Amino acid sequence: MEFHEQKILPAVRQIKDLEKLLYSSYEYIVILDIHVGQLKSVVSLAKQHNKKVFLHVDLIHGLQSDGHATEFLCQEYKPYGLLSTKASVIMKAKQKGVVSIQRIFLIDSSAMEKSCNLLEKTKPDYIEVLPGALTDVIAEVKERTGVPILAGGFIRTVQDVERALSAGATAITTSKKELWKHYQKK
Repeated sequence: MEFHEQKILPAVRQIKDLEKLLYSSYEYIVILDIHVGQLKSVVSLAKQHNKKVFLHVDLIHGLQSDGHATEFLCQEYKPYGLLSTKASVIMKAKQKGVVSIQRIFLIDSSAMEKSCNLLEKTKPDYIEVLPGALTDVIAEVKERTGVPILAGGFIRTVQDVERALSAGATAITTSKKELWKHYQKK
């Protein structure tokens, strides 16, 4: 499963940015920092515009990110996918047939080992590696897990995007609007 050659997954922090993306060529969008009360309208609006939405469960304000919340989100809003740092969220998302993205923060070799052990347990559909600007780490995680990699965090330029993709990332998650604009299909 790929993102139909979509190199960038726009990560939206504000509703006004989502509104702009609704009329873009982007099919896949990540929603960050949203209040639980906005979910219904946001997901519905995105679906009306044929957008596939990934919800970052850990960043939904007013909802605890756990297996119960995941079950609720899957049943109530039916997102295309869920993103989380938490094993319980990833495992429940997979159980519910929703695309799962396990976010890992790699700050040192200990974090790498702990993350790889966690990934063996959760078996996500994708792994989001942060910081995504560490291209040698992208290659190592991909080699060790065999799971497609998304790169996020500290990817600021077109060159950063291209380096991460060359290192083996399937796509880039970013809130940088300049990169959204650059990679949008005309």
